[in-house]
Amino acid sequence: MLFNSFEFLLFFPLVIFLYFALPYKYRWVLLLAASYYFYMSWKVEYILLIILSTLIDYFAAGRMAGIADKKRRRPYLYLSLLTNLGILFGFKYFNFFRDNVNAVSDQFNLFVQLPELQVLLPVGISFYTFQTLSYTIDVYNGKLKPERHLGIFAVYVSFFPQLVAGPIERAPHLLPQFRQHFQFDYNRVREGLMLMLWGFFKKVVIADRLADYVNKVYEAPDAGEGLTNLVGTYAFAFQIYCDFSGYSDIAIGSALIMGYRLMMNFRRPYFADSIREFWQRWHISLSTWFRDYVYIPLGGNRAVKWRWWYNLFITFLISGLWHGAAWTFVIWGAIHGGLLVLGIWTASWRKAFWNGTGLGKLGALRRLVEVVVVFHLVIVAWVFFRAETLGDAMVVLKSFAGLSPSGMKGLSQSLQSFGMLEVLVAIGTIGIMEGVHLLQEGGMSMHKRITGLPMPLRWSVYVAGTMLIVLFGKFSTQGEFIYFQF
Repeated sequence: MLFNSFEFLLFFPLVIFLYFALPYKYRWVLLLAASYYFYMSWKVEYILLIILSTLIDYFAAGRMAGIADKKRRRPYLYLSLLTNLGILFGFKYFNFFRDNVNAVSDQFNLFVQLPELQVLLPVGISFYTFQTLSYTIDVYNGKLKPERHLGIFAVYVSFFPQLVAGPIERAPHLLPQFRQHFQFDYNRVREGLMLMLWGFFKKVVIADRLADYVNKVYEAPDAGEGLTNLVGTYAFAFQIYCDFSGYSDIAIGSALIMGYRLMMNFRRPYFADSIREFWQRWHISLSTWFRDYVYIPLGGNRAVKWRWWYNLFITFLISGLWHGAAWTFVIWGAIHGGLLVLGIWTASWRKAFWNGTGLGKLGALRRLVEVVVVFHLVIVAWVFFRAETLGDAMVVLKSFAGLSPSGMKGLSQSLQSFGMLEVLVAIGTIGIMEGVHLLQEGGMSMHKRITGLPMPLRWSVYVAGTMLIVLFGKFSTQGEFIYFQF
């Protein structure tokens, strides 16, 4: 079931009505039933994977809590890790592993051929796997006491607003909220609805509109000239941001209506002035997960320099593989890891350059230059993220090197085939979004600003936003969220 579907428009109000109508002690039953139904609307039998993961982790955490010696707790941690990562490997990575093993076997005549596993990737498996893994790891490390109520723990694993594409929540933050008794609160419900409205605007008006153009460009990258491919990559940068952050806004808003506060997942990442800051703004729940459960256990920055750089690079290499079972994603992660290390190497040189030229005193100009540079470094990495193959990615990058004024004709033709009205709507709506982002960067709370307006103006904003979505939204069956595939 998609957020941007007619089914969800029926499902969600019904769940909200029942949620506030039911006595507090039965709400977990409703949330669990709604979450399982929400997930089963994709593929019924895959709910068994969530149930298995829930039962194993509930059992493992419960047993670890009764053992004081950390070494003796370890087998139960391994049980959780092997179960969750084993399921993830089998469904998401086995065929990637198989293809590479078979390729090496063919190259060296080893006569080893692994069979292909004919399974569909369970939607959201990487998200709920990481969410429940963080729980058992925290219990193992003594940072968290296990949840004794199996039903509430099951809701934590499968909570429908953020089940399939995050934010990846942590048990200390989300689990206690399921024991709170939330009353209907008009101001909170209004805040949640406004956030959902903003998410729908980004998803169905901007992301799904740009998807049509991006798909045409990247389906045949060798057919387009450099300028066409470049504009297609710019479009993808805004498509993936609006698609994923739009999902997060809808998830956070829908949970907030019921009283639950999920963590922020995006904070205007294209305003970052360094790759490090980009990852403090982009997919925050994942970047902090990798920081806490991969980077820090590897040693973090509490090591000699080469080891610190190694820890950073390996963390992002794994992050790239988390996103998809393909070398394009591995290289995407490697680029970001390499850029982070490069940023550390060149920090003193860059500081000396700005101070030496006297431009360091012009803080606004320096930040603007750095934001533009970082955005384009991210753009280069997005090529590998979006391309179907490494070959396609190299075609796109090589075409960038051949940029010339003659490419304007090809770009004009590609935009005309897309539709000039569609181009104008895309540019206009991106402009609206970035205008809001600029105000937010300046410290303005759009929620407080809108709710502080007189009632006629306030409702005019609500109606205008809704009409903008209804009139310009792309409501097609192809509007799945990009991160569902991860």
